[in-house]
Amino acid sequence: MSLAPDDEIRSRDELVAFVRELHQDHLRRGHEWENQSLDHFLGALAAWMDDAPGWYRNSGEQLPEEGDWTFLARALRAATVYE
Repeated sequence: MSLAPDDEIRSRDELVAFVRELHQDHLRRGHEWENQSLDHFLGALAAWMDDAPGWYRNSGEQLPEEGDWTFLARALRAATVYE
């Protein structure tokens, strides 16, 4: 994947492109992912989001407070039923 930890997603279109790239990466080499099942992936996502302030602090950055957390939550929820 091309998104490095210090890269930024600046728009919805960039986020869509990143998620599509993530999906393609899973199709190609998902068997290499640490969290191969949806169950493990969502658990790891929640754990990382909970620990994110520490990751940002260790990276010398601050967790962005201006993030649209509702948009991300709605997107995750919608993916459970969207065709």
